[in-house]
Amino acid sequence: MVHVRFFPVVDDPALIVEGAQRIMVVADVHLGIEYEMWLGGANVPSQTRKLLDRLRGLIDEQEPKRLIVLGDLKHNVPRTSWQERVEVPKFIESVSEIVEVLLVPGNHDTGLRDLAPDAEVCEPEGVVIDGIGYFHGHTWPDPEVLSARSLITAHLHPSVRLVDPLGASRSERVWVRAFSKEYKKEIVVVPAFNPLCGSLPLNEMEDEKGPLMKLTDLRCSRIYLLDGTYLGRLGKITAAQRRERLPPK
Repeated sequence: MVHVRFFPVVDDPALIVEGAQRIMVVADVHLGIEYEMWLGGANVPSQTRKLLDRLRGLIDEQEPKRLIVLGDLKHNVPRTSWQERVEVPKFIESVSEIVEVLLVPGNHDTGLRDLAPDAEVCEPEGVVIDGIGYFHGHTWPDPEVLSARSLITAHLHPSVRLVDPLGASRSERVWVRAFSKEYKKEIVVVPAFNPLCGSLPLNEMEDEKGPLMKLTDLRCSRIYLLDGTYLGRLGKITAAQRRERLPPK
């Protein structure tokens, strides 16, 4: 059995997994989101070059043998925009020049195999490498993935909304470390790589559906900011924020 350890890159939404080989994991890149924003009336220049430069910089710093993009490399569904047809192949070609790329399809990744011929594309139900199961999170993982020692997933774009004493708030992307009592294993949820694609404030979540919610009780999960700060258990964070919002007696 290969000994595996994983840890986040400080201040970046990237995970390093060290086993038989060194792997870097990113998720929810959402290339082409600017096209959807343009359709909605917001003129935002393409950020693909910035995302590519940041990713290549991380690869140079961390020197992984393989890069796993854990779902939603592209953004627009059900159609693929002209922006994605131009930018996604160039993005993958550029990254593939310096590292092996494995794509785990997400719910936004229609036509991914045609757009990324330079990368290996696995099935949407996920893949197991060195005993670790990887899946995006929009669909139930393969039984082999579920039987892995630990699970790494994404899809939620996890964040927490922090409120200061004056009532001003901001959302911060976070890492989630949960535990499945039913399957007796740890589950790590990777934050979104693209800051434009929005996030789900877990401490304001009402009734989010999906496989992850059936695998674990997120209220018991441990929450960390990108800089490594441990915020506590999600249930306690949520309760504390609610107390802050109560009017004084």
